[in-house]
Amino acid sequence: MTSITTSAPERPIRTAVIGYGLAGKVFHCPFIEASPDFSLDYIATNDPERRTQARAEHPNAQIVADSNELASKADQLDLVVLASPPGVHLEQGLSFLGRGVALVVDKPFAASVAEAEKLIQRAQEVGKALCVFQNRRWDGDFLTVKKLLDSGELGDVYQFESSFEHWAPKANSRWQDLTPASLGGGVTFDLGSHLIDQALMLFGPIADLRSDLRTIREGGGNDDASFVELHHQSGVRSRLWMSRIGALPGPRFRVLGTKAAYVSYGLDGQEPALASGMLPTDERYGTAPEETWGMLGVSAAGHPAPSRIPTERGNYPAFYEGVAAALRGSGAVPVPPEDALEVLRILENIRNSTY
Repeated sequence: MTSITTSAPERPIRTAVIGYGLAGKVFHCPFIEASPDFSLDYIATNDPERRTQARAEHPNAQIVADSNELASKADQLDLVVLASPPGVHLEQGLSFLGRGVALVVDKPFAASVAEAEKLIQRAQEVGKALCVFQNRRWDGDFLTVKKLLDSGELGDVYQFESSFEHWAPKANSRWQDLTPASLGGGVTFDLGSHLIDQALMLFGPIADLRSDLRTIREGGGNDDASFVELHHQSGVRSRLWMSRIGALPGPRFRVLGTKAAYVSYGLDGQEPALASGMLPTDERYGTAPEETWGMLGVSAAGHPAPSRIPTERGNYPAFYEGVAAALRGSGAVPVPPEDALEVLRILENIRNSTY
């Protein structure tokens, strides 16, 4: 990997974002624009309504129609962020790597293991950074789980339960709902990418797995209510639920150990805060109100009642801080593509055994 070429190290990293749906609008553009390490130079979207919105929200960025138009500007860029559907990541990624531009690729990394391997190989050939966006590594509740594991307060963890469920009873026109699983569609590829990545981060490689993928809603083109169980080589079993039709979601995390357990409800608050317009620079950003804190302890006679423990502060900005360090040659990318490749191997295994 090579760092960006510049005679002035303090020059902002010239950046473009492809796609202005949820990912581009909420998870990428705000952090790029808020960081002095970056300049948000271009946004590519072919949706007229989103083009208008992007112009209003990012007046200093040039809005272009698509990745093809953006490719003609490649000599003006150091970094391109693919906030586009996974089915086009290979084509877009190869195009910009071939033009000497580093990449951040939103999850799912690609539509298949073979496509992801091609992106990794090409990045190595041209010596450009390639990083996969896994922002949920910096969720406050996930950071809390990591802290509890490091402290030993749970004892030996034997079961990790994680769910990501929301209520969207009707399939809509989003690519996540309509794209076939072979192109990276479905709730397992979408939300499962986060849950599997988190489980691997905490408990390491797997030896086996089982899964149950279901399509409940009419009009959907893929799975929308799924379960995956990972058998880690460490002995821990991760049980993961993901659903678009979860009317009453279960615990976000339930971690069972030989000394105590930790249970939390509700999703990390960074996404809704960003969607409401809060900037990452706001002093309230990433903090969790006390009523949302998880519970730690043992619910049994002879033990003190479980108690709420503070949720660690969420820190999505850390991702782009790591990207900047990598591009400036002072650190590794925050999410190596090899990590995302392992997640994709598991997802592909699940998909191939189900469809």
